[in-house]
Amino acid sequence: MADRPLIGVSTYLESGARWGVWELEAALLPAGYPRLVQRAGGLAAMLPPDAPEHAAAAVARVDGLVIAGGPDVEPVRYGAEPDPRTGPPARARDTWELALIGAALAAGVPLLGVCRGMQLLNVALGGTLVQHIEGHAEAVGVFGGHLVRPVPGTRYAGAVPEEMFGVQWHPEMGEDTRVMHALVNAAAAD
Repeated sequence: MADRPLIGVSTYLESGARWGVWELEAALLPAGYPRLVQRAGGLAAMLPPDAPEHAAAAVARVDGLVIAGGPDVEPVRYGAEPDPRTGPPARARDTWELALIGAALAAGVPLLGVCRGMQLLNVALGGTLVQHIEGHAEAVGVFGGHLVRPVPGTRYAGAVPEEMFGVQWHPEMGEDTRVMHALVNAAAAD
């Protein structure tokens, strides 16, 4: 690949991030995301929440898009009442990422949803979510594990044909780059 595909990655927007002596609002992304994009041959670009009317222009400038993991999707997005265990809404992020997903689907830009990103893709396509699954998290701050079974004929099955153990499906937390390679290769081919 002469030119590395530019892969946009959505970010968190946190009100009180702290580093050094500063505590400021910050657009954040766990380092595993850009590292995984880079290991797969892409160039990572952070896409912090913005006005939804700018999503199509943002997607037009990237070769591929990753919707990162994060907090619960606000239940109103899929027509449900919040479960008491559902976390606080990230409304600006929900709005932005749903707009990015819509723009990527409309433009045919390769798209990968990670954890929350998969949930938002489901919601964007008219699906609903189960807000709480008992035993899903082993402990607060610890990713729970699940067996991932690829669906034959999907791009995921083409990249990772065998069952594998996933961590709330967070590929950025592991060493396996096959899924991100599939996204970067699809982005390079477009």
